[in-house]
Amino acid sequence: MEHLILVDNTDNQTGTEEKVKCHLPNGKLHRAFTIFLFNKEGQLLLTRRSMSKMLWPGDWDGTVASHPRQSENYVSSAERRLPEELGVTCKLDYLYKFEYHVPYKDIGSENEICGTLIGILDDPSKIKLVKDEISDIRWVTLEQILSEIKKTPQIFCPWMLVALYFLSESSHNISDRHKEILKMWNKDGLKNKLEASLKHHFPDHKWELKKE
Repeated sequence: MEHLILVDNTDNQTGTEEKVKCHLPNGKLHRAFTIFLFNKEGQLLLTRRSMSKMLWPGDWDGTVASHPRQSENYVSSAERRLPEELGVTCKLDYLYKFEYHVPYKDIGSENEICGTLIGILDDPSKIKLVKDEISDIRWVTLEQILSEIKKTPQIFCPWMLVALYFLSESSHNISDRHKEILKMWNKDGLKNKLEASLKHHFPDHKWELKKE
């Protein structure tokens, strides 16, 4: 049985709890991460969540989203999880973290402080989907994903939209390769173009950047 790290709103650990209990409708604030993996051309790898997932089954997400274990930091946990879901390894950099709370129908919710990581996959041919985690993948440009998010925000996971919104807040303590990718994606007006879709998922605006 998997246990998640419970945290307060400053991301200090307060205990642990069973994963399912953390994702009940009221939720319990816990630590999580999301990964944006790009190819050398600057396209983002989107993954479609398995239909066996309790929350947001079949919706499109950033590359990987999961939870750190005890003694892991955001980077080490994300680098551990990548091969477990996609069969590949990649050096990642930490960008920022945000807090959000969003329900999924009457089934459950996500209530997380979510670290955001970036990486570049040099050989996408090595990707191998892991059963019950990811059902499909596709590579998209910034223009493609913004167009799709505007038309159908409901098919994208809410935490992915928040993570995209805060790209301009990324740490500068990252590799030059990752900085170049961020330059391609940090276009003027990015936040404005995402605000309507965020309101679809967060009518009460329950999301915020965590300052460090």
